[in-house]
Amino acid sequence: MASEEKSLNFIEQIIEEDLKSGLSQTKLHFRFPPEPNGYLHIGHASSIALNFGLGIDYQSPVNLRFDDTNPEKEEQEFVDAIKKDVEWLGYTWAEERYASDYFQQLYDWAVLLIKKDKAYVDSQSSEDMAIQKGTPSTVGTDSPYRNRSVEENLDLFERMKNGEFEAGTHILRAKIDMKSTNMLMRDPIMYRILHKHHHRTGDAWKIYPMYDWAHGQSDYLEEISHSFCTLEFLPHRELYDWFLDQILDENKLRPKQREFARRNLSHTVVSKRKLQQLVKEKHVNGWDDPRMSTISGLRRRGYTAASLRNFANTIGIAKRDNLINVSVLEFCIREDLNKIAPRVMAVLDPVKLVITNYPEGKEEWLEAENNQEDENAGFRKVPFSRELYIEREDFLEEAPAKFFRLTLGKEVRLKNAYIIKGESVIKDADGNITEIHVTYDTDSLSGSGTEASQRKVSGTLHWVSIQHALEAEVRLYDRLFTDEAPDSYKEKNFLDFVNPNSLEIVTGFVEPSLATAQNEDKFQFQRLGYFTVDKDSTTSKLVFNKTVGLKDAWEEKGKKEENSINNSLKEINKYFKVETKPERIAIESAIGENIKNVSTFSLLQNSLKKNINNNKASLLFSQFILKYSSWKSSDFEEDDVKKLYSMSLKSESTYVRSKALLNLRDIENESFKNQFDDEILKLYSNPPKNASEREIEILAEMVKK
Repeated sequence: MASEEKSLNFIEQIIEEDLKSGLSQTKLHFRFPPEPNGYLHIGHASSIALNFGLGIDYQSPVNLRFDDTNPEKEEQEFVDAIKKDVEWLGYTWAEERYASDYFQQLYDWAVLLIKKDKAYVDSQSSEDMAIQKGTPSTVGTDSPYRNRSVEENLDLFERMKNGEFEAGTHILRAKIDMKSTNMLMRDPIMYRILHKHHHRTGDAWKIYPMYDWAHGQSDYLEEISHSFCTLEFLPHRELYDWFLDQILDENKLRPKQREFARRNLSHTVVSKRKLQQLVKEKHVNGWDDPRMSTISGLRRRGYTAASLRNFANTIGIAKRDNLINVSVLEFCIREDLNKIAPRVMAVLDPVKLVITNYPEGKEEWLEAENNQEDENAGFRKVPFSRELYIEREDFLEEAPAKFFRLTLGKEVRLKNAYIIKGESVIKDADGNITEIHVTYDTDSLSGSGTEASQRKVSGTLHWVSIQHALEAEVRLYDRLFTDEAPDSYKEKNFLDFVNPNSLEIVTGFVEPSLATAQNEDKFQFQRLGYFTVDKDSTTSKLVFNKTVGLKDAWEEKGKKEENSINNSLKEINKYFKVETKPERIAIESAIGENIKNVSTFSLLQNSLKKNINNNKASLLFSQFILKYSSWKSSDFEEDDVKKLYSMSLKSESTYVRSKALLNLRDIENESFKNQFDDEILKLYSNPPKNASEREIEILAEMVKK
């Protein structure tokens, strides 16, 4: 590795420094240690790629170890799913291990710590223990049971093991330092009583080790050289080392814990607890729902193992937590599928197209290229006939100049087929178009080499022959959450951001070559995006999942929303310059419409926060956000809203003060409103010289209330 010409990340630099300091490369040993209490998600994919990637680079073993120390949450189902995901990602582990393999050794070491007076049985309630432990700014106090004799501790601990006590009556704690600035070092729990069935050890154990006690010792027993974990475990490193100090044999390899940053993905959540909540409350249809951030969900949606590995390599390893835009992941799958996915034709919102001058009963089998990016992909035959389906949006009876699809009197090409010209339409009683009638140029067959075939037309449409088309259920998936960081707002529940339009199911029609498509087969539906066959698909009913569109629609949406905010900020200054009330109403109405069209909460919150300053236009704009957005004042950070009202009521502008008063009047939270009673009374008792009649009316109304 050291000889390779490449830039090393900080994890690789740590390993290289250890090798230079005398660690033998033969001693390098890594592990991926999931807890089997849920399915793996995209964050785990990065950790898998890191640890197994190091194993590949250094030709060193990597263990798959299940940290199965909590039988209340762990199941064999999750063990099986994790193994399946790691294998699917393309990695092979050296040994399959479990923390439960070491339960007896961990117990024996705990007894050793008791004998060394380094551990004791505590019989306090959890509430008393929390008080006794202190806070980050105050030291803890010793437990009243801290000085139990070694003999009493050994007796109680054995009886805990034998199941003589109820859960919660006793715990085993390490005896370290109740005054430590690291709260984790204030006599941490090593064992708790749990009368729960374990998926591997059954009912043999009535006590179970805590993660901090089991993890480092498991690393030690497996001779792991480098134990890599995410940044939230940085405070645990001191405890990791303290526990090792108590049992270490100097002749054996000492594992080293080091931390790297989480790489959170936008528009989703990666907390197992929250993923489980989505499943249990049926916001999604199981752990492998294609909207989930789980590896199994991404796989079902159509993501490839190569795209996830490439994503992990693209975002890299860092020392600071970061939010990665999901568009990066989508780019990785587009890049992979563009190379490997066959191109086929499918119509998802069909309207009938009749070629009036094409002979009835005639059919042709036309040649179509499978994938222009793959020279070995070859060609297939697609059937063509008089009656076709095209996308409804690909036709307008009266079209603007820049409409490059089908309209009356203009020509377009049918993909791999002929040039057609719009002639007329048939409508139902409600005025909806049911048929489009066209004529075709008989000499314009694509690839025929005729002069007509080389004629340039305004656009190319995909299609399917009605006679030959196969009906299919198509599941159009979108991002599960409307906000980029749904679980980052202290005033909001992440479920408030669940996208109600994250799944749309339509009946479409696909070309007959897809009749034999199998589960997880991937295709590009031309002009529509990439799709994969779902596991629900059968020979009698095809089911496809939309993996990703050909373009990033959310990027376009985000730009539109940002433009709405920016344009509104430009317009707001006019509000103070116009002279009449109707002009101000018109400006406010236009700005209000712009704000209503912004659905991204983070954009609104950041805009509100940025505009809380002494500029009257900024304050007014923030008040408009509170008034016109689809979110309530209570959804935004309370400190920001409080500051906004405080500054607005002191503003030099009567318009700002009036809008603040009106918004404040409509807030339902009386205790929040009451904070501004003194300021309102002051304004009412001694109105500013520029106070408008409307402002004085509002003040009077609010004071009387």
